[in-house]
Amino acid sequence: MNNKTAIKKLAGETAIYGMSTILARFINFLFLPLYTYYLSTSDYGVQTEFMAYIAMFQVLLVMGLETGCFRFANKDNNDPNVVFSNALVTVASLSSIFLLIMILFGQNIATTMGYPDNYNIFIYIGVILSIDCTTAILFARLRFEFKAWKFAILKTIKILTEVGSNLLLFLWFPKFAMANPDTFLLNFVSAKPDFSYPIFSIAVSCIVSLILFLPDFFKFKFVLNKRIWINLMKYSIPLMIAGLPGIMNDFMDRILFRFFNVNQSLWRSDLGIFQAAVKISVIMSLFVQMFRFAAEPFFFSRAKEKGSKELYAVIMEYFVGFCMVVFLGIVFYIDFIELVVGKDFRVGMGVVPIMLLSYVMMGMLFNVSMWYKLSDKSHYAIIITLIGLVVTSVIDVIFLPIYSYWAAAWGHFFSFLCMLVVSALLGNKYYKIPYNWGKIMTIIIPALVLFGLNFLLPSEMASWIKFIIRTFMVFFYVIIVYGIERKGLSSFLMKPVVHTVKKDKNQK
Repeated sequence: MNNKTAIKKLAGETAIYGMSTILARFINFLFLPLYTYYLSTSDYGVQTEFMAYIAMFQVLLVMGLETGCFRFANKDNNDPNVVFSNALVTVASLSSIFLLIMILFGQNIATTMGYPDNYNIFIYIGVILSIDCTTAILFARLRFEFKAWKFAILKTIKILTEVGSNLLLFLWFPKFAMANPDTFLLNFVSAKPDFSYPIFSIAVSCIVSLILFLPDFFKFKFVLNKRIWINLMKYSIPLMIAGLPGIMNDFMDRILFRFFNVNQSLWRSDLGIFQAAVKISVIMSLFVQMFRFAAEPFFFSRAKEKGSKELYAVIMEYFVGFCMVVFLGIVFYIDFIELVVGKDFRVGMGVVPIMLLSYVMMGMLFNVSMWYKLSDKSHYAIIITLIGLVVTSVIDVIFLPIYSYWAAAWGHFFSFLCMLVVSALLGNKYYKIPYNWGKIMTIIIPALVLFGLNFLLPSEMASWIKFIIRTFMVFFYVIIVYGIERKGLSSFLMKPVVHTVKKDKNQK
């Protein structure tokens, strides 16, 4: 297999995995008008806070075992079924304990957090986390087995279930509850739209996902192995420890709004406004996520092949180029895109470009950080992500009380920038991948220049003229990137890949 074929294979799998990921993020994007037109900025802020906690506990409960499974299932003499069995039993057991805690102590937690009448929300959070974390291992196995289509179909059904539940709750249930005040459904959600609707919908979709996995679950041959379990945990727990600060880095600001916002009486509202701006940036983050789904197993499977590092470097350049095209496409047409959010939320759209660039660096960080996963030095992930968390926390604690969500956006930007620099420096020392940083900067800088030139357009200029000029700028940038990459790529793609040194000797 030459490099051209390898890249085509990665691109094909990225597209399939991306179908469900794009659908999920696109649906979330479509939910944005539903949420921001039906919910107040305050209710949307409360929903955002709960989702931040869910995201952080997901990392804690999965314990990095998704990546651990990829690593050890690819190792010689390891039965993949045994590897995934150990991971599944471990995660399912821990997740069940978490659900039990939510059932027993949810009321006390709700009262402490200021939501004494919303005990059910904490039960839903327990259900979401216990099921999502367990099925994460099953989804990881589908990725390992390259069953991209089954992965996409199951994810899509889960997403559509959440869609249907949301639509029923927001568009039908309030009228039904008014006409039927004694309905048992009021034991689960309120009569009027509030933050409980989206969270309940996610819980329903998780239950449906678990039901769909039952045939696979019962066919699973559970074989536990102490040696493999210990090796799995030694490898995965550092990733979890590193992943927790990483996810805290992504969502810490949502939690700190409660304690450090400019106006303590409006922290929920400001958080809702900030979250709406973040959701506008979802197109960038969804590409990063769909790329990660396909790239992680791809990078591991190619690690032993000669020329793999050069391949990783080329993939980085194309990744950055595509991301910057997406960046320009969003910021140039933000005047139209912002109409999808309610009027009260549009005041925060100025932070969208900052968040988009943050997501670009997050994707670059994923590419660069493969060095410690491929070289079994996952403990360095802890150092890198802790640096990012410190940067985010310091910026938020100092500047949230002054600049509110603007500080949160810049906190993301500088955090990912610092992590990217540190990871690149360490990777260059321990597992050098020949990234052409000069070329990468020549891809990024023209996009930033065009973004700056956009502000020179007169405010009184007709919208349709601005649209034409900005569209021309996007096409001009695509031509620039094509010119940068064309010469270097054509010779690289046709290089044959020799799988291992040992194989070369046998062939001789």
